[in-house]
Amino acid sequence: MRDVGIVGVGHTKFGRWNGSYLDMASTAAVEALHDAGINLAAGEAGIDQLFLASMGAGQVNRISGAASALVDTLNLRPAMAETVENGPASGASAVKLAYMAIASGLANTVLVVGAEQMRVLSGWESTDFVATMLHPEAEYPYGMTLPAAAGMFTRLHMEKYGTSEKDLAIVAVKNHENAMHNPVAHIHLVPDLHAITDDEDANVINPYVAEPLRVYATCPMSDGAAALVLTALDTEREFAHKPVRIAGVGQATDTHVVAERPDPLDLFAVRESAKRAYEMAGMGPKDIDVAELHDAFQILEIAESEEVGFFPRGEGNKAAREGKTRVDGEMPINTSGGLKAKGHPVGATGVSQVVEIVRQLRGEATGRQVKDARTGLTTNFGGFGNNVVSIILTTKEKG
Repeated sequence: MRDVGIVGVGHTKFGRWNGSYLDMASTAAVEALHDAGINLAAGEAGIDQLFLASMGAGQVNRISGAASALVDTLNLRPAMAETVENGPASGASAVKLAYMAIASGLANTVLVVGAEQMRVLSGWESTDFVATMLHPEAEYPYGMTLPAAAGMFTRLHMEKYGTSEKDLAIVAVKNHENAMHNPVAHIHLVPDLHAITDDEDANVINPYVAEPLRVYATCPMSDGAAALVLTALDTEREFAHKPVRIAGVGQATDTHVVAERPDPLDLFAVRESAKRAYEMAGMGPKDIDVAELHDAFQILEIAESEEVGFFPRGEGNKAAREGKTRVDGEMPINTSGGLKAKGHPVGATGVSQVVEIVRQLRGEATGRQVKDARTGLTTNFGGFGNNVVSIILTTKEKG
């Protein structure tokens, strides 16, 4: 297989997008192409394939042929085009497919765009839309939602490992602090740790969403798009940036119905996807300098940090308390602000995670830069851990 690298990144601001879905996706795509040194105006894009990651373009935005429409909008014809849907893991799945297309020799240069415009929905409609990824017979018809699943997961974690609401708040405040240095983040606000945990007004400013999860332990509903240009490392084509190599890709699935898992706290697909990525890269957890973990709920950052091997099982909460996951800590996590503060336009999230790691490895993450970062990991969590994709990127030479 051919080696594959990322040579261009693009990202809209997450939050509310006031234009059309295609305008939003195109904005990120054009930025990524420009970042790669590709001049669209000259008609020399040379894109062989476009993958558009979206969970709801058809259902929410009424655009079923979104990838074809985006290729035409960008004037990339006759590039191949597909829309990729894998719930909140759609973005990383699109990156995986782009990697496969190039590594196999089917394509030389691929554009990946992740885009979701969710704020056309109300809060209740959005919750229901995201809940459709739950089991269609055993969970969704009975009113199960993702916040409900996360609330129960959190309660189990608290009872088994002593995790507290304050631990969740510590993670949230850390991610909000990181987002303050990320111009594309949805939320530029740092909550006061005392006010959202111990103060008598905490229940007013930080009410429960799905007890024991409060507002500041959950991510916002966001619009946004992110994009990448990937290319074969054996190409003679020149780009504006030295490629960041994709060293490992891993994906795994788990029992769809959470209640049917032997241990609901065991995020098998997270652990297995990371294991496969490590094996492909010839690396381990100690080789990772920075990570973007899927923290739609703050308990997931804690649990995933254990499953990918950064900390022993049951000690992710302690690591957060001790500051180990801060930008200047021993294992920086979610330097972008994570889903918690950067935002979570579901189909764009996995692509956005990769954008952040590329910027970290290029040394471009001003204000949140991890010192001497050369290798990074992303973990994109689909469903409630039933379909997970992990990706390892590096600037180190292969071998």
